[in-house]
Amino acid sequence: MTKRHVSLPPEADEGVTAFIDQVDERLSGEEDTCEVVRDTLVDLFGDRDAYERWQRGGDVTPAERVRLQGYDPCNATLESEYYAEKDEEQFTRSKHLQWLWRQFDATPMADNIAFALRFRQMLANHLFADAGDGLRLFKGITFTYGHNIELGDNVVVHDNVHLDDRGKLTVGDRVSISDDAHVFSHDHDVVDQTEIENFHTIIEDDARVTYDTMVRAGTKIGENSVVGAKSVVQGDVPAHHIVVGSPARSVKVKPGWESVADPIEDRLTNRADERRIDYDLPDDLVAFDEFERDLTPPDADVDAPNPEE
Repeated sequence: MTKRHVSLPPEADEGVTAFIDQVDERLSGEEDTCEVVRDTLVDLFGDRDAYERWQRGGDVTPAERVRLQGYDPCNATLESEYYAEKDEEQFTRSKHLQWLWRQFDATPMADNIAFALRFRQMLANHLFADAGDGLRLFKGITFTYGHNIELGDNVVVHDNVHLDDRGKLTVGDRVSISDDAHVFSHDHDVVDQTEIENFHTIIEDDARVTYDTMVRAGTKIGENSVVGAKSVVQGDVPAHHIVVGSPARSVKVKPGWESVADPIEDRLTNRADERRIDYDLPDDLVAFDEFERDLTPPDADVDAPNPEE
């Protein structure tokens, strides 16, 4: 093995444990989540004195006020708030926890691995639909909501990975997702990019998704398979296969697994339609379209008669 166990000095470990337990206990109780997140961030950023001075009516500059207000996730907006099909009730709490996750990653403590991995495991237990034991969640991980993600045991997600759960994302046990990978569960219409389709994306046990790869929505990465660096996967990766390229194709079976693996095919089979997730939009939705484009194609025969008339 190429890794060893590391630990903090006892006094430092005691402080980390007390802090994480305190935040965990507050998030598990009946307190307003915004207040818990606000208090946690005020202290992590060392702004307690300034915050209390502001609360007492003391003078603060406009910049200080914006900073102090920003610790409260109720005063923040995220891109995913624009998504009309989201579950509004679930998103409210997910947003607050996601804000804590993102702002924690902006603190110096996010680089203290022995502290940060334990803190993110605790947050994952509250945020994700399912969070297994022994998670190793590194810095800069982003997600759409969080509440549509299921992670198995002993999953490793490295730096700057995007886990898109606009649809649904299921990750099995002992999965490794390397730096800068993007795993998607939604896609856009090629004509009107504001038209969204959501899918269930699956990464099965013991799979490896390596550096700077893109897993497209509705894909299944099979058990014990490997997605090579910088690959783009649109289609199901068979168990025990190694796939590379853009679009990715199978180039070999893992040595020793030939007897239980499917034969190598010319291309991966796309079964995304089987994993489509339908959704309804509110009747009173006021749609927001930042593009406001006329998408009528120039070749459309708008005057063609309706054959049913």
